[in-house]
Amino acid sequence: MIARHVSRNPHPSRRAAHRIVTGRIVMATVAAALVLAACGGTDSDSPAAEESPAADADDGAPAVDGAPTTTGPADRATPETVPQVASSPVDVTLSGLDALRSGLPDGAPEPLVPLEEIRSGGPPPDGIPPIDTPRFVPASAVDFLEENEPVVVIDVDGESRAYPIQILMWHEIVNDTIAGVPVTVSYCPLCNSAVAYDRRLDDRILDFGTSGSLWNSALVMYDRQTETLWSHFTAEGLVGELTGERLDTLPVATVAWGVWRDANPDALVLSTETGFNRNYGRNPYPGYDDIDSSPFLFSGEVDGTFAAMTRIVGIELDADALAIPLFRLQEERVVEAAVGGIDVVAFWAPGTASALDAGSVAGGDDIGATGVFVPEVDGEPLTFSPLSGVDDEFVDDQTGSTWSILGRAVDGPMEGSRLDRVEHLDTFWFAWAAFQPDSALIE
Repeated sequence: MIARHVSRNPHPSRRAAHRIVTGRIVMATVAAALVLAACGGTDSDSPAAEESPAADADDGAPAVDGAPTTTGPADRATPETVPQVASSPVDVTLSGLDALRSGLPDGAPEPLVPLEEIRSGGPPPDGIPPIDTPRFVPASAVDFLEENEPVVVIDVDGESRAYPIQILMWHEIVNDTIAGVPVTVSYCPLCNSAVAYDRRLDDRILDFGTSGSLWNSALVMYDRQTETLWSHFTAEGLVGELTGERLDTLPVATVAWGVWRDANPDALVLSTETGFNRNYGRNPYPGYDDIDSSPFLFSGEVDGTFAAMTRIVGIELDADALAIPLFRLQEERVVEAAVGGIDVVAFWAPGTASALDAGSVAGGDDIGATGVFVPEVDGEPLTFSPLSGVDDEFVDDQTGSTWSILGRAVDGPMEGSRLDRVEHLDTFWFAWAAFQPDSALIE
């Protein structure tokens, strides 16, 4: 593990020139996608379309003329809401949204970042509509997802839940309650990052919307109670009454639908019946994760260690940060490291599609899935290696037990045991380097 370094070439090569052209095309595509995500978002009483977009789409971009239509086939079980913890009353005294439009009033807290660095992404606040009344179906009843489709998964106090990226990329925020804990699950397509937060802050319970703005190309949220602006990436209040506050975050992972379903057949999955007309299953950002493309509305310099869109597994523990290039993890399949004085192990398994590659979410290249864990059970440390002859399982050297990408022992003396999940981000290099400039790097 070494500290990352900077290497910049002042003379653009032909490859760099190609990136400039590609970047312009991608930026136009992303701008159109953001408008598309914000359009057609009125409540709908019409039934879901009977044909799944994922079933018939390969690499074609979604149509942009007219409002996108709803979802895939109807769920085999009637979607139901789950009990939600009530949010605190609205009490706006210093609006971060207003500060972006009109400047900071006298006596306002100093923003964590200059206001000019927070840039409009195009849509107005909640123009990309968050899901505030999520509906769910049991995993065993879902038939709108392909086996390789990515889903963001979370466990809270033993209760597991999955949020398909084919839904999240059109809404970016889901305000929910899991095991009595008020949470927000967020996904930023422009950084390809998923983060979950505990919505409790002191004596308030917040809920979040999309501000329509970006910082370092990443989603900027706002809470409805105070209209403070929040960074999706750092969970910090940026502008407004709660400037400098930080939300507690919860570990999530992005894995293949079929893998998670088989391990959690009775758990709940976010339904496509969201109350909005959206073309779920289609990717409105086709080609955005091309290694030669450029990040959208990113004004910072990209550290030249890697191309901007290189995929990174990022870990932050106790103010210590570490980046593992995905290509390294794909080669090794198991990488062990120490972050913040804590031993961690990262796994990689194939079989998960990139949501940002093809015209359909399920049609993207296989980038696989990652998991980061504390390598011990009941205080006993474990070391791991890839299971010989099996590309999606791992074995511990101490007991010979077999483990899955979910950190669960599926065979051997430790069958049924689970590793504690460590918070990590699957994201792009430009974003990790911007938000974690002092991060160490495994090369």
